[in-house]
Amino acid sequence: MAAAQFRRERTRIAVARALFFFSFSCLISLSGAGRLPSSRQKLEAHKHLKRINKPAVKTIQSRDGDTIDCVHISHQPAFDHPFLKDHKIQMRPSYHPEGLYDESKVSTKETTNPVTQLWQMNGRCPEDTIPIRRTKKDDVLRASSVKRYGKKKHRTIPQPRSADPDIVHESGHQHAIAYVEGDTYYGAKATINVWEPKIQQPNEFSLSQIWILGGSFGEDLNSIEAGWQVSPDLYGDNNTRLFTYWTSDAYQATGCYNLLCSGFIQINSQIAMGASISPVSAYRNSQYDISILVWKDSKEGHWWMQFGNDYVLGYWPSFLFSYLADSATMIEWGGEVVNSEPNGQHTSTQMGSGHFPEEGFGKASYFRNIQVVDSSNNLKAPKGIGTFTEQSNCYDVQTGNNGDWGHYFYFGGPGRNPNCS
Repeated sequence: MAAAQFRRERTRIAVARALFFFSFSCLISLSGAGRLPSSRQKLEAHKHLKRINKPAVKTIQSRDGDTIDCVHISHQPAFDHPFLKDHKIQMRPSYHPEGLYDESKVSTKETTNPVTQLWQMNGRCPEDTIPIRRTKKDDVLRASSVKRYGKKKHRTIPQPRSADPDIVHESGHQHAIAYVEGDTYYGAKATINVWEPKIQQPNEFSLSQIWILGGSFGEDLNSIEAGWQVSPDLYGDNNTRLFTYWTSDAYQATGCYNLLCSGFIQINSQIAMGASISPVSAYRNSQYDISILVWKDSKEGHWWMQFGNDYVLGYWPSFLFSYLADSATMIEWGGEVVNSEPNGQHTSTQMGSGHFPEEGFGKASYFRNIQVVDSSNNLKAPKGIGTFTEQSNCYDVQTGNNGDWGHYFYFGGPGRNPNCS
């Protein structure tokens, strides 16, 4: 693409994003001014709740206020999709990637600990059911519309090829990531340090995740995402929660978080998407992390997700995607925050631990043992890792490599500070 044409295209995208972000900000300011939902909104929310909250075999109350419904595996939201009416659930992947890193064999002075989910302390779901976090009326009414509930509100994704500072402010999202591109990828893995970053505004969020990307950064972008997030707008609190996301059209109409729409098919009865993770890391104290693997089953073509060493959670059927029906063209690991501050000001929403990468272990947040899955279904160290951040004085990223952690990076930051205003 010629340079002038490329600049025009970037400007068009920037303007569209700016308009989208402005309209969403207006909605937020109206709701924040105490505007109450109308009777019609309440009726729409009630209908939506009836659709997505499936009948429970068993119900578990979590100490964080969540209600976990144990829903029969064949009644989960995925099967509302017209293409899945006669789908036979695949209860295990045909293949696991070779060379899966065994976390239990790691010997390191920098000790980390596994995590659990809070709801598990009050019970477990029976066999042949899956745990689903029950959606409440207030959850739906916090969204800009019932139709947009459970969907990302901005069409944004870290774009390492674009360092245009104007786009940073117009999109409202900032990142600190490591990435690989230029090959075909069939999955990715990482062990992700878990924190509870402070969020300045309820409509902002902070997350750490893996992106599996297919296609260009246009309006047909395919993405599978998994990690942890703090999102008051989505969940109604500041808890750190396990999450997934998918889209096949750059967040326009397809896809959603967790199980809030049809798509992802869960097979695991022990882990709940969107449920709180506990405990979390503390500054200069105990460190906790989660391990996530996403890979493509070379026989059936579905994209599978595994949590830790033991929990194969489920899969995204291949028909949901266009580009990812074949393979991914880019993998990204790292953090993202929303900056909703107006007039070029910067939010104090933290990314990762809220500390810059140079502070190191126990202070800064990290990804370790980052790997990709190649065409032979082997997990291997990524080649040619790049890094990207829009404003390194706000959030930064630093990579490294050693025997215990393989390829790793520290990332994050406090947001607003004397060098980031």
